[in-house]
Amino acid sequence: MKTSFSSLGIVTALASSLCCITPVLAIIAGSSGLASTFSWLDPFRPFLIGMTVLVLGFAWYQKLKPQQKTGGEPLDCNCETNQKPNFMQTKSFLGIVTVMSVILLSFPSYAHIFFPKTVSTAIVTPTAEIQKVEFTIKGMTCSGCEHHVKTEISKLKGIVEVVVSYAKGNAIVRFDSKLTSIEEIEKAINSTGYKSLKNKIIV
Repeated sequence: MKTSFSSLGIVTALASSLCCITPVLAIIAGSSGLASTFSWLDPFRPFLIGMTVLVLGFAWYQKLKPQQKTGGEPLDCNCETNQKPNFMQTKSFLGIVTVMSVILLSFPSYAHIFFPKTVSTAIVTPTAEIQKVEFTIKGMTCSGCEHHVKTEISKLKGIVEVVVSYAKGNAIVRFDSKLTSIEEIEKAINSTGYKSLKNKIIV
């Protein structure tokens, strides 16, 4: 039973972070379109985090509470037993599961370190026609999503600056309209699996 609680804790922790882990896996696998596969889980994230905490808390309670004899009296803590517990039933295993769960739950806060740094290589010449456009994007749920969208847009020629915000659900892009276009940028955004809903030119 204790082992099943530990397993459930890992599952709920993993589920709560899938929406942010998937973009990283998509970049590594070279399949950008998979990034938003689990974005539908984001509204359930608070529930999944709470579930993880409750499950692991109960598992630790079961592990640390004094064992009792059949009559209800606590066992002598110095008593010896010939039965060696299975590793998956030990405190060490539960500790490993707890640490792994914390790492998974906090993944959105450090997901950005797994994305390649994007450096603008566009050269702004006197003849360049710089445009600034805001794209409204649906489906981003964490900083990992931001970096994924930014990475794909930055691959285009003529990109001067990209600022992406999952909180605002947008991307503001400065680019040389002689080298790329709004349509190309929208195509890059949509290739991530997120959806560019509309755009607005900023003067």
